[in-house]
Amino acid sequence: MSAAATKFRLALIQLTVSPLKASNLSKVRTLVKEAALKGAKVVALPECYNSPYGTNYFPEYAEKIPGESTQVLSEVAKDNGIHLIGGSIPEEDGGKFYNTCTVFAPNGSMLMKYRKIHLFDIDVPGKICFRESKTLSPGNTLCTFDMPYCKVGIGICYDMRFAELAQIYTKRGCQLLVYPGAFNMTTGPAHWELLQRARAVDNQVYVATVSPARNENDSYVAWGHSSVVNPWGEVVAKAGHDETIVYADIDLNYLSDIREQIPVLKQKRHDLYNVQAMQD
Repeated sequence: MSAAATKFRLALIQLTVSPLKASNLSKVRTLVKEAALKGAKVVALPECYNSPYGTNYFPEYAEKIPGESTQVLSEVAKDNGIHLIGGSIPEEDGGKFYNTCTVFAPNGSMLMKYRKIHLFDIDVPGKICFRESKTLSPGNTLCTFDMPYCKVGIGICYDMRFAELAQIYTKRGCQLLVYPGAFNMTTGPAHWELLQRARAVDNQVYVATVSPARNENDSYVAWGHSSVVNPWGEVVAKAGHDETIVYADIDLNYLSDIREQIPVLKQKRHDLYNVQAMQD
């Protein structure tokens, strides 16, 4: 990696999602362009950026991939010359529905498609009960992609709770983990930042999370607070709950320094324990 490629600007778009898909896609075009004009080389969208979040909405808004929404992402990435991490959309394939993230290169080509592997099925008595599995199927593939700057691992929302996924991505050489996510008003204040910092410190990576903006009138109210955490575990950029763009400079030299100062990745006792994906 050249010296010029050891730092790049990341932008997280905390989008206010409406029931009108066309309006959401139009806003994506506008906000990604704004981020690119302010120097972002990598831009990430939130979970379910093109539709409201909810089991009743997934079948209604689901698309094939490629389809309308991913075509817009391809065009936006190419028009602005950026890597675009496309949050997630409800995807339909073979009669099944998935919560799916696509990533596009600066030439508009699709680099990868990741389907959320851990479905959000929880029941916190008196606060929230939600079951993605009522309509969604889980993905079965871990996904990374390479940029001139670094390798990136992708998870979606609930995936962040599973430390093994982040460990495998780090083992595969990832230096940045991106989780489009829509934590709610119960789990958000309790665990959103805690989990980001844990994944960052455990793996000595940058962690970025991208939430939709909060809308108190939605049936599912998102916590917001899209954030970037550095390998030391510090929150270096954070939104409130309104629509905004969060910027952070990802410094790979700093990451290397942290790994040298506290070399836990080199000190792991692989003779006693190991985390490995089945497809390795």
